[in-house]
Amino acid sequence: MQSFAEIYAQACDRHGGSEAFEASLPNPSAIEELRTIPDHRWLAGFTRVIFQAGISWKVIDAKWQGFEDAFHQFDIGQNAMMSDEDLERLVSDTRIVRHMPKIQSVRANAIMLQEFAQQHGSPAAMFADWPPTDWIGLLAFLKAKGSRLGGNSAAYALHYMGLNGFIFGRDGVAALIRAGVVDKIPKSARDLAKVQMALNTWMEESGRPLNHISKILASSIDTSP
Repeated sequence: MQSFAEIYAQACDRHGGSEAFEASLPNPSAIEELRTIPDHRWLAGFTRVIFQAGISWKVIDAKWQGFEDAFHQFDIGQNAMMSDEDLERLVSDTRIVRHMPKIQSVRANAIMLQEFAQQHGSPAAMFADWPPTDWIGLLAFLKAKGSRLGGNSAAYALHYMGLNGFIFGRDGVAALIRAGVVDKIPKSARDLAKVQMALNTWMEESGRPLNHISKILASSIDTSP
């Protein structure tokens, strides 16, 4: 497997040297800061990423205040209790993007977050305590428990919320393949376990968070046509 030092050198070479590249690396939020994030912001974070999928992010940005109002500022209690009739009304609400499966995901994910609150005290506590050495496990857990949180949706949402995590973008996956971690896009449990082992090795080798490793891998390779 390729060493992290070699991958880092490749990224720096492609992006103007180590000083310029280091300034571009995203840092995760401190654990105690994560713990202060209110429940409704987690629902808002998941919802934003889910609705952004497949359409221009600018559309969601422009309508976001409408989303906040239509979904009661993403209060998880109110959204978990939405009736089917409430969902039908939202399909006609011009303040939001009117896509029934995505609208339904708000209720489903509010119910999920309620469960996290009951089990862990708050969703923030659960996410803050989840070890980055089991990042793949967290993504699988959210895919199974939530709605429309497969693919990179959960990873992007957690990244924007400040978690220490890895995103399976095109360049990052290509770098994993080049590094000898996997030989194809990792989808099976076996290949995803290999990825987690590699990420853990690189975290230990470099002392860096997954956010850095994710960006460094993606920046170390050029997959453009």
